[in-house]
Order: sequence, then C-alpha cells, then structure tokens
Amino acid sequence: MTKGILITVAFALAPAVAFAQTPKAATYITDEEVKAVNATPGVDRTIRVVDIGNENFAVGIIHRVATGARGTGAGAGAGAGAGARGGANAAGGAGRGAGGGGGRAGAAAQTPCGEQATAPPSGGTPGGIAHDSQTEGYLIVSGSGTLVTGGHIVNGNKSAPDAAVTKELNGPSCSGMIAGSDVVKRVVKTGDIIVIPAGVPHGWTDIGDHVDYLSFRPSDHVLTAGYVHPAIKK
Repeated sequence: MTKGILITVAFALAPAVAFAQTPKAATYITDEEVKAVNATPGVDRTIRVVDIGNENFAVGIIHRVATGARGTGAGAGAGAGAGARGGANAAGGAGRGAGGGGGRAGAAAQTPCGEQATAPPSGGTPGGIAHDSQTEGYLIVSGSGTLVTGGHIVNGNKSAPDAAVTKELNGPSCSGMIAGSDVVKRVVKTGDIIVIPAGVPHGWTDIGDHVDYLSFRPSDHVLTAGYVHPAIKK
C-alpha cells in the first residue's frame, strides 16, 4: 500500500441557520489504521462512518487478490461493497463477493432483483453488484485490475437486511451478472480514481497479483454514523 496515507474527512460550514447542528471537527484516519483494518480477514471493510451533517460519509479499504485465487476473482469480486464476512455466494447478494452477511444471510430466502433471464447472457461478467442508494469513489492505492462498470444486473438477488453489505458496507444492494451494450471494462492502476454513482453495476476481472483501494462513500444516511471497525476501535 502507498506509504504515508493520511485521510482527513473535513466538514464544510453550513448556513448560519443550521450552524448549531453542523459538526465542528474533522475526522482523521491514519495510514496505520488503514493498514490495521486491511490486515483483517475479508475483502471489503468499512473503516469509519462519519456524520457530516446533511449526509453520512463512510471510508472503507478493499483488498482483492489475483483472479482465480481462492475466494476472489471475477465471480467473488463483486464491486465496491464486495466481501466482508463470508456467507452465500456473490450471486445471492450477500456472499463473499457482495458483502457476506454470514450464515444467517446465506440461510435467508433470496429476493430476486435486476433483469430475470432464463439463460445467462453471453459475454456477461459474473460477480457484479449495484447499490440502491450508495455512491462510491475509489482511490487505487496498490496493484491493478480490470474494473467493469455500467450495464445492468441479470438474475440478481437483493442483499439480506442483516447482511454486512447492507448494514456495514453499502446499504441495500443487488448482486448478479453484469451485462449490457453500455458495459465498460477498463484497466485501473495505483493512483487512479473512479466515481461510481448509486445504481451503477460494477465488478472486477483480470486482477493480476492484487488490487487494494480506498472507497469513499457519501450518502443520505445509508450507513449508521459512528461505526468504527473493531480493529481500530478504542
């Protein structure tokens, strides 16, 4: 990971009429804290969720190993909210590639979402995900891979209400295959920045050794402010 990362979430002053309810301090996330969270099991881990007044702002760190390696790759690398705690598969909307909610989510009845097709479309990318209300910004801090964005989800399933992808990572999401004429596949590398609006499907394929990236997630209170990853919670 790039050395010396220091993330500051700064809060702009609101108009005077709302000043009393505006946060008046910045939140600092150190390079050491990022590394501590990234060393924990899983793929996607939220570091902190901060109340910034009109919205909540979450920061996460994601680590993906080479395509085809155990528990990763296109099938398990379902985009921004992928992978927190194990569970059902990515196509189930709550699995390793989609923010896994554990055994409870895996045992829950699945709710279909996206386009439902009898046969999977040719040329589709498995392991995609789209978040109902959560926008993400990526900063690639190490490694490279092919990021797949756009199109639509086919034969998807909604994340369970108690799944980590829903509660800790990205809010309600739909996971499944990405397909469509407007799909974009682009190689991204260290230093690149990507902004993925809410509702846009995304996923990964053709990861070489690994790819690590920070995810910045502003939203209208999709995630609960005050969350701190257990690895850095004091």
